[in-house]
Formats: sequence, C-alpha cells, structure tokens
Amino acid sequence: MDKDTYDRGLSMRRKVLGEDYVDRALKSADDFNRDFQRFVTQYCWGEAWGDDTLSPRERSILNLGMIASLGKMEEFQTHIRGALRNGLTPNEIRAVLTQIAVYCGVPVGGWSSFSAYGLECALFLVDSVYRSTIA
Repeated sequence: MDKDTYDRGLSMRRKVLGEDYVDRALKSADDFNRDFQRFVTQYCWGEAWGDDTLSPRERSILNLGMIASLGKMEEFQTHIRGALRNGLTPNEIRAVLTQIAVYCGVPVGGWSSFSAYGLECALFLVDSVYRSTIA
C-alpha cells in the first residue's frame, strides 16, 4: 500500500463525502471487505480524486452523470451531498439533472429514476440536502 496515496485519498474522501459517512464505512469494514475499503480509499479517492487535473467540483458533475446513468440512486444521493460540499449550487445541480434526464432518462424511454416524477423527486432531494448541509 502506498501510504501517501491512501492518506491523500482518505482526506479527499472525508472532504467530499463527510466525516460521518467515511467513519461509518471504515468502522463497518470486516475481514471480508477491509481490503476493498483500502482499495477504494487509495485508488478511487487518492489516485483519481487526488489528481489535480480536474477540480473536485468538475469531478462531482461527472460523477452525478455517470452514477445516474448506472441507475445507482443511493450512491447518487451520496454524491449530491458531495457536489454541494464541492461548491455546486442547487441551481447548477438542477441543470445537471436536466442534462441527465435528457441523455440518460429520455433516450431509454421510461427509465423510472428520471421520469418526470423521478426528476421532481431528485429536485426535492437536492433542496432537502442543501438545506441540511447549510444548517
């Protein structure tokens, strides 16, 4: 393990996802998944997110699009919180959601996560998360 990359990753992971989220993930690690937590922290957060070529804000926009296109809505909610921490405004997230709906929801015809109702729910989530983040 490259300790410097791991430490950089842990710092970035905490900054984007929040102390509580990361602490829960690390505390819940067991003999089966502990190495996976190390891998995610070192490579996802240390190597990819730790690369200064893209800002955390730009990475958040990319992640929202990719995660939504995969239909991973629990992970999507986590990264909405991260996007807000990385400086996206609720209005910018609404624009990202519109882009996602056009390119991920509409072309596949009826993808329920971004149907009109799903988009409305996502916008409500952004508003709720934004309010709890600034409170």
